[in-house]
Amino acid sequence: MSPTPTHCPYCALQCGMLVGPGTIAPRDDIPANGGGGDVSGGGALCQKGWTAGELLATPDRLTVPLMRAHRDAPLQPVTWDAALDRIAGEIRRIQRAYGNEAVAVFGGGGLTNEKAYQLGKFARVALRTPNIDYNGRFCMSSAAAAQNRAFGMDRGLPVPITDIAAADTILLAGGNVAETMPPFVRHLTAQRERGGRLIVIDPRETPTARRADLHLQVTPGTDLALANGLLHLAITEGLIDKAYLDERTTGFGAIRTVINGYWPERVERITGVPVPKMREAVRLLGDAANALILTARGAEQHATGTDTVTAFINLALALGLPGRPGSGFGCLTGQGNGQGGREHGQKADQLPGYRKIDDPAAREHVARVWGIDAGDLPGPGLSATELLNALGMPGGPRALLIFGSNPVVSAPDAATIEERLAALDLLVVADFVPSETAARADVVLPTAQWAEETGTITNLEGRVLLRRAAVPRPPQVRGDLEILAGLAGRLEAPGRFSAEPAEVFDELRAASAGGLADYSGITYERIVAETGVFWPCPGEGHPGTPRVFLDRFATPDGRARVVPVEHRGPAEDIDADYPIYLTTGRVLAHYQSGAQTRRVRALLDASPEAFVEIHPDLAERLEIEEGSDVRVTSRRGGAVAKARFSTAIRHDTVFMPFHWAGAARANLLTNPALDPTSRMPEFKVCAVRLEKS
Repeated sequence: MSPTPTHCPYCALQCGMLVGPGTIAPRDDIPANGGGGDVSGGGALCQKGWTAGELLATPDRLTVPLMRAHRDAPLQPVTWDAALDRIAGEIRRIQRAYGNEAVAVFGGGGLTNEKAYQLGKFARVALRTPNIDYNGRFCMSSAAAAQNRAFGMDRGLPVPITDIAAADTILLAGGNVAETMPPFVRHLTAQRERGGRLIVIDPRETPTARRADLHLQVTPGTDLALANGLLHLAITEGLIDKAYLDERTTGFGAIRTVINGYWPERVERITGVPVPKMREAVRLLGDAANALILTARGAEQHATGTDTVTAFINLALALGLPGRPGSGFGCLTGQGNGQGGREHGQKADQLPGYRKIDDPAAREHVARVWGIDAGDLPGPGLSATELLNALGMPGGPRALLIFGSNPVVSAPDAATIEERLAALDLLVVADFVPSETAARADVVLPTAQWAEETGTITNLEGRVLLRRAAVPRPPQVRGDLEILAGLAGRLEAPGRFSAEPAEVFDELRAASAGGLADYSGITYERIVAETGVFWPCPGEGHPGTPRVFLDRFATPDGRARVVPVEHRGPAEDIDADYPIYLTTGRVLAHYQSGAQTRRVRALLDASPEAFVEIHPDLAERLEIEEGSDVRVTSRRGGAVAKARFSTAIRHDTVFMPFHWAGAARANLLTNPALDPTSRMPEFKVCAVRLEKS
């Protein structure tokens, strides 16, 4: 049997792969629209992609529904009818007693577009609840909010990924692509071979920073001050594009007073970055014919994340980059369908097509597609962290349905989230492995894996791809669309809830038509024939849009907005009791909460346990030996992991990866303080102390 062309289940590169019985190989026959060359992964797979087949046969795979007779009883196998009847019955009981909003839904950035769309429809039509959000709120929300504010539209990369190689200078703020999406490095290598230069901003000398021509080793939580300082230097050294600012932007005059306060010596005191390095970075950007400024989670996962990204957008606009071929501003989407997952209704404030749920015209359009009255659509609900913290509280949700997420490991202040889940009347988890969250559920529904079902995903370029089913699923496993259809029928929801991905996608096309993320001209047939289609694509005769903003931005007047922003520092700074900064992130072998990769032997062998990366000088001062157990304590709790010495980390900072469960969970420590605009938690910096365990 010939292998099936499909895509990797992990990061937003969505590298092409060929999957057959017991085999996986990279697929390198996919040209990138508008740019030439290979698929976003450059015809490569990382270690996670090569070993993804092991997930299909993991020994503890969920293959039948599981249910508890009562909260203290063990999970036991049951029939699908018994599981779905129990869920529907409990939903009815809870909503009769407490109202529609007492049932909530939590989704994931790894769900296909079809699933994300159907989950949002299910929440608002079948459950009639405003309370739906997803783990993408932990990932892309600050970058999305900043791009919407500045450009009127959020598409992670505004250009094909092949433009990376054509850039003379790239500034990457808070991204470690060499570990989080290794095939991306091929594009950086091609850029270097052309003579291009790379600037990396990161508190750690990561493998990506080691590849850079210039590493700006910033104090955690000070990226915004650095961006403002770079803009100050660009202005004073005459590197801004005045003609571009006059023709394509508004508001630049208003930020001059703010930027005047970020003279180089002050910014050095705030950030720790030497003035000569700042000057070099600005000259590399200002002298480049083509330049890209990119942000990732390190700059975004802060209580000031939206303003931090805005500061980098301001720098890009001052240099005249966005909307120019081969140049611009973009953010590197993290999760597999992090882009599409935030476009079609999983977020508490959105409807399909990236429409706002409180926009009357948007409500009318989507209600017509769904066959309901617009007045029956609920309004905005709680954002992810707020939703999780409200579970079981007075007036908060009393039931939660989770699809494609593991918040017991991935949410900030994770011990509190465990308490909130335990306070629910009903917790339902749909997953393919018994994750740490599924282990706490009242009902667990076994779902199909990435290679067992067909659906679309939208990669970090905004290119819609088709992930095809390549292997059969276990006999009693159902896809998420089937589960939602079964529950919608039991709840007597109006309209149609199809279990067929192609039918759901056609409905998504109609619902997104006319929206910012317009998929109406994209079909499965076109995706296959054209090896992916870039949105917006407002008609089947439209070629798609590999490069956005070439003629105008998506604002009412077509101009980008320059917005003044001030550095505020982390929500929780260091002090005498908690004198060390903690920052968190990923490692090469693992992905997200680790529920998948910790089940792959080769990946677990490569990175078997959590660790605390600590500078040897700090370790000596604290009398900590390498390899010993270290207790890291924040104001929220403590975690224990092995000490790993590294001169790549700042003397005042430690790093922990967030892929592990149990006592080594980094998110037992992290701060749930929220960005006021995006509602993004502050994962990337909090104050801790270290002790020998």
